[in-house]
Amino acid sequence: MTQSLMTEQTSTSADSQACRIPIVKSHRDYQVFRIHPDDRNRLALVFDPKTADVSLTYCVEIFDVGGKTPSHHHRAAVEMFYVIKGEGEAVCDGKVVPLRTGDSILIPNSGIHEVRNVGSDRLYMLCIMVPNEDFAELIRNGVPDELDEEDLRVLNRTDVLTAC
Repeated sequence: MTQSLMTEQTSTSADSQACRIPIVKSHRDYQVFRIHPDDRNRLALVFDPKTADVSLTYCVEIFDVGGKTPSHHHRAAVEMFYVIKGEGEAVCDGKVVPLRTGDSILIPNSGIHEVRNVGSDRLYMLCIMVPNEDFAELIRNGVPDELDEEDLRVLNRTDVLTAC
């Protein structure tokens, strides 16, 4: 095969799989909600089907002391969590799993589960749900809220800086 023909085929193949411009956000772009007014956890939407054009929900879930999700399950979605800061536990089908800063957990789609803050400070977790299963819509239909100074320190990681 000649070099020009190889170049033409590579170019055509690349054009059909053109890379879209990536979406970049900071905490200033997050929309924050409480699903119910009396909830002790807030969800800061990072990416969802509206912004990412893919069926997922990616958020930062912030649990006040004693905050928890209701016990629930998903039809087809798996839910993944990463503990940014704090202490919590996940309960899945009756099994309790302790969670600490740096831990990750994958909840299977059929597992009846909840996540709760069992620490003396707020619990911050990244939450990714695939596919979305209307999770982002549930969050957006909640009560608008905001990130406070403590949240901003954690998300900016200035909470771990020490003076020299």
